[in-house]
Amino acid sequence: MVEITDSLACLYTGRVESRGDDYVVTVPASEIEHGSVSVGETYRIAVLDRAEVADDASGAGSDGGASSGHDTDGSASGSPSNDGQRPTSRGAAGAVQPDPPVSEGEVRDVTIETLGDKGDGIAKIERGYVVIVPDAEPGEEPTVEITSVRENVSFANVVEE
Repeated sequence: MVEITDSLACLYTGRVESRGDDYVVTVPASEIEHGSVSVGETYRIAVLDRAEVADDASGAGSDGGASSGHDTDGSASGSPSNDGQRPTSRGAAGAVQPDPPVSEGEVRDVTIETLGDKGDGIAKIERGYVVIVPDAEPGEEPTVEITSVRENVSFANVVEE
């Protein structure tokens, strides 16, 4: 299984492209727009074989027990499939990117793993997808309602502790 560090800034699927004597990994514009990364900054990246990541995600219990049986909004792009794999969509430059594993209004149980820079609780679910929960502390296991969904992070409010 792939270990995800607490300092993870963003997670997406992309391609390595050849440009002259260099090789380039394209960062989706949404990562810049959401503030996950900034232009001109230097970041440490990890490159994972897509097949290895898919194998990890399809294994039983790969989400740390945070799976949900709740229905989503019914749209094809956000609905989980029965095989544990998430559907994908085309992102910037045509790269295939997995859709978020949650949708707005979804209620699910999470485990708060750490605190973010602003003091909010951070839970990680399928494939390291981050759920930010205000007023939550590490070790808590609240039931939350997803209030906002972005490509690599969602925001939620506690509905039951």
